[in-house]
Amino acid sequence: MDRETFAKLAREAEATYYRVALSILRQEQDAEDAVQNGLIKAYQKRNQLKDIACFRTWSTRIVIHECYRLRRGEQKTVPLDEALNAAAPPSGDPELYEAIRSLPPKIRITVVLYYVEGYSVAEVASILRIPQGTVKSRLSKGRGLMRTALKEDSEHEKRSLAKSLS
Repeated sequence: MDRETFAKLAREAEATYYRVALSILRQEQDAEDAVQNGLIKAYQKRNQLKDIACFRTWSTRIVIHECYRLRRGEQKTVPLDEALNAAAPPSGDPELYEAIRSLPPKIRITVVLYYVEGYSVAEVASILRIPQGTVKSRLSKGRGLMRTALKEDSEHEKRSLAKSLS
């Protein structure tokens, strides 16, 4: 694969890489670092890719591995000012965004790849290197956890509204 083809394909998938990285790492700077490092590694290994049609899946897997590598090396504490300035949802429903962010990491990455990025169950299984049945069970578990979280948020809002009206 030549340099121009790689650059074109990487630009087309850039938003996917970032959202996937952010779902794993949760901090914008870390996600940006993971995407950049992942793309450097993918570029260095571009000649190992046998089928260009698999580029997006292949390169997303490299970015995910880079995220896990960065996460293993990060500190277990977050400075208070960083926690208070956590990234807001890019667009759409903030409650849904928070529900996704509250999922356990393995379930969250599966949900993001399938529902946000639009990968098929088979593609998610390939990216994460897990059986398709595991992908399906994680998606089911994620839907249940998000349903519960969204229901609790809705009930909390109703109680807050009723309290403010009385």
